[in-house]
Amino acid sequence: MLLAEDIKELVILQEKKILDQEIGVKRDLLDVIDINVPHAIIISGIRRCGKSTLLRQIMQKNGICNYFNLEDPRAANFKLNDFNRLERVFGELHPGLDCYYFDEIQNIDGWERFVRNGLDNGKKFVITGSNASLLSRELGTKLTGRHLTYELFPLSYAETLRLKGLSPSISTFQEYFENGGFPQYLKYGRQDMLQQLLSDIIMRDVVVRYGLKDAKMVERLALYLLSNVGKEFSYRALAKMFDLSSTHRIAAYISHFEDSYLLFTVPMFSFSQKRQHVNPKKIYAVDTGLINANTLASMSENGRMLENVVFMQLRRAHKPNSIFYHKGKRECDFVVKDKGRVSQAIQVCYKLTQDNLERELKGVREAMEAYDLSRGTIITMDQEDSFENVDIVPAWKWLK
Repeated sequence: MLLAEDIKELVILQEKKILDQEIGVKRDLLDVIDINVPHAIIISGIRRCGKSTLLRQIMQKNGICNYFNLEDPRAANFKLNDFNRLERVFGELHPGLDCYYFDEIQNIDGWERFVRNGLDNGKKFVITGSNASLLSRELGTKLTGRHLTYELFPLSYAETLRLKGLSPSISTFQEYFENGGFPQYLKYGRQDMLQQLLSDIIMRDVVVRYGLKDAKMVERLALYLLSNVGKEFSYRALAKMFDLSSTHRIAAYISHFEDSYLLFTVPMFSFSQKRQHVNPKKIYAVDTGLINANTLASMSENGRMLENVVFMQLRRAHKPNSIFYHKGKRECDFVVKDKGRVSQAIQVCYKLTQDNLERELKGVREAMEAYDLSRGTIITMDQEDSFENVDIVPAWKWLK
């Protein structure tokens, strides 16, 4: 617990810090989020992707209100009952303002009860968090039907272009392809920042949060998966590789990586949920810059790195359970389900050649036939063409 005078001092310090913070590049979500609804606004995403900056942009757009960062080390002793003291402090500092902004609220057990009570009393809430599972579990109990959740990822290619004042081109995309979109890394260009970020995610968001004992094994697994984006995996094969007798631990670790937004799994499409569950999944990472800074994968795996960029763009645009890969006699990298049916078939190929053209076309066309699609797409690094019902599109044009 904290004394009211300590909470007041901390509120003043935190509000000064966030108001002094640079507004940064406008995030696409800013035009999507409307706080004037009777729901809590939840913004979730990986550490350091810009959630606090987006919060600052929302404040500027809607007026400065009450702010508190629950990941501040000085708030380490903050407990559920302290919300009542915090609310009184807000009322003293900002009389009549009924909108509350909270960073990393999932750190406080039972936070959803405070938010629900506030909503019932006409308060507005804009909340950030970096753990999808904890947020969804708590939202699903006390805030069912009373929240709108938005996911924020590292900067997209279009946002990066806005940040740097550049235009879409193969050269600007090559830079994005290598560096990714974490704002601080783009500002300072120091790979040790991305290395420390990965360490923080593994230790704070996975090992400590879930009380795991074998931190080294968790780190080895994360690095292995980061090095193998775009590849299929099975829990059984990973358990054998890491000398574990059960697949349950591997499955739990990967679930924790997903909850922290570090990694994402993509199932093979099937109308049968059972087949989706038992077939191998593919793995992707949140950012190519993070991969480059922590592994050697990018040195010889341009195709899989491009596939990862495409996946993340699809992930920004679609719900988590809407993206699959197709596998029959042939393979297609992505099929996207929209409103109950597959609406897109997308193949990714870094460079089309006479040796791989037929294979890539057959893969996307098999998916088109399987899901009754009239057109398909092959995304390349910098080639543009068309073959009957398949469009060949450079990534930098597809992403802009």
